[in-house]
Amino acid sequence: MSERGIVTYAGIAHPWMCDAMGHLNVRHYVAMFDDASFQILGRIAGKEDADGGLGWADVHMEIDYKHETAAGTLVTVYSHVEKVGTSSLTYLHEMRGTLDDVLHAQMRTVTVRFDLRQRSKIHLDETTRQRAMALQIDGLK
Repeated sequence: MSERGIVTYAGIAHPWMCDAMGHLNVRHYVAMFDDASFQILGRIAGKEDADGGLGWADVHMEIDYKHETAAGTLVTVYSHVEKVGTSSLTYLHEMRGTLDDVLHAQMRTVTVRFDLRQRSKIHLDETTRQRAMALQIDGLK
């Protein structure tokens, strides 16, 4: 894992994803961050997640747009866990220019472990907790 976390998404701002001003539209930032979320949460939950009737429910998201993302920009999303709670995780995605490392946007998400049958939050089990803690960046733990 790098000092920024793990790579959870890599892509391009296609012209069809851009608004009338030629910049990546907000809806596509969210889609890229959503794909990144599936990557980091999948690593934390492991293969048994879907079969075990467990999932994640996002309860808070905060996005900061830092730099315009023009059509044709290659982007890479790096993700890491910031906090591990009793039943929740807080993680951060950073979208950076692949070629120039410019920070384009950040999204911080709080998600809770969710029992899909009971339709309620549950405590993180020890295996899940350890996987999440392994995705924290040294110095922030």
